[in-house]
Amino acid sequence: MPPPRTSRCLLLLGLVLGSVCVTLGSQAQASSTTDALNVLLIIVDDLRPSLGCYGDKLVRSPNIDQLASHSLLFQNAFAQQAVCAPSRVSFLTGRRPDTTRLYDFNSYWRVHAGNFSTIPQYFKDNGYVTMSVGKVFHPGISSNHSDDSPYSWSFPPYHPSSEKYENTKTCRGPDGELHANLLCPVDVVDVPEGTLPDKQSTEEAIRLLEKMKTSASPFFLAVGYHKPHIPFRYPKEFQKLYPLENITLAPDPEVPDGLPPVAYNPWMDIRQREDVQALNISVPYGPIPVDFQRKIRQSYFASVSYLDTQVGHLLSALDDLQLANSTIVAFTSDHGWALGEHGEWAKYSNFDVATRVPLMFYVPGRTASLPEADEKLFPYVDPFHSASELMEPGRQSMDLVELVSLFPTLAGLAGLQVPPRCPVPSFHVELCREGKSLLKHFRFHGLEEDPYLPVYSLRIVSQCQVVKTSLFCFSSCSLAALVGSKLKYRVSSIQIKKQK
Repeated sequence: MPPPRTSRCLLLLGLVLGSVCVTLGSQAQASSTTDALNVLLIIVDDLRPSLGCYGDKLVRSPNIDQLASHSLLFQNAFAQQAVCAPSRVSFLTGRRPDTTRLYDFNSYWRVHAGNFSTIPQYFKDNGYVTMSVGKVFHPGISSNHSDDSPYSWSFPPYHPSSEKYENTKTCRGPDGELHANLLCPVDVVDVPEGTLPDKQSTEEAIRLLEKMKTSASPFFLAVGYHKPHIPFRYPKEFQKLYPLENITLAPDPEVPDGLPPVAYNPWMDIRQREDVQALNISVPYGPIPVDFQRKIRQSYFASVSYLDTQVGHLLSALDDLQLANSTIVAFTSDHGWALGEHGEWAKYSNFDVATRVPLMFYVPGRTASLPEADEKLFPYVDPFHSASELMEPGRQSMDLVELVSLFPTLAGLAGLQVPPRCPVPSFHVELCREGKSLLKHFRFHGLEEDPYLPVYSLRIVSQCQVVKTSLFCFSSCSLAALVGSKLKYRVSSIQIKKQK
């Protein structure tokens, strides 16, 4: 215990410091948004974990692998349903399809289930500027033909102008004519508008990042990429990465004996494409000719590599704008896609190739060290560069997790209060979540600070030192107020008393 005079010293210092604590608290609350981490949520359409960081030796995905090398990667993440609209509505609201009452594309949850808050809406309500680029919500009835505006977004969502050509006759066939094919490698300069949807989405996302760099408010930017969703419409040079002689067939290409019909989907969406129609494949089980199976797999992988370049350009811009040290990056897909496994060529099933998804989180200072002033965490990597090496994930979890956990996890990582667990039933509750928070996976050994304390948490630290000599007694006391780990105020007192 400090000597009596030291105790009085501390008391006086406490009174002085107390006078600034009210101001400090209000300043901390006011700065809670300016000090908050931004969020970049990347959502890919129909992407199974066919990526280098998930152990695929064939697929060239160096930019996504580089993100994984600085992230926590979940090896066993699954969507709630292998259909676009139900899956997206589920993980963006944090509710399961049984609660959103959406199993197809034909209803809007706020009308037919409940007025459930979404991830971007929650961030918007907590002072974030929320923005949507590309395919985030599924367009149409399931998002009220508005991508859930104005509830979820601060500005009207952006959709690339060239996406209207995705299902039109823009694929040059062997006959020299244009077709609406499944396999659609293109010369970009020859397509309408001279561009592709994902290229436009990347450009718009970078423009928004440039705009938000000087904003006083934190941002939540969701970027939705179309590829590798069918049709496989991508720049034709990416085919060169995957010579047909290197393409293997699915390891289990046969329809299982005794498979119940309810467990199988006859992939009618690809049967509608002109090049598949020309094969005259029997319904429901096919099979697809072996040489065409290889071409489908080739084009899927080429689409993934094209997607990887867009992710690379986006993350490189995050670096260039010096936002990598203040932005959480989450990367996932709405569901997978079967490439011939069990005789399937679609989503719409409960096989793991249709429901398993990539899921990774980069958290500055948590999953990777903060970059130095001139350091780049995400330099663009050219997938055509033969010297590019496979990068291992930074950290991995083998636990079984699900996309419905995205809502509480992003909220917690950003320092927001994690929404409470939903009661049963929860149709009347606007804000709650049905998924488990994944925050426990981010408590890595050797890291001292707790990332789940808000950055504006106030701590008072006191320190006293007494030194006695034969002539004098020196007593020194100080009180320090810290916001997070930053020193905001210090009050000190020194007393020198001549010894009797």
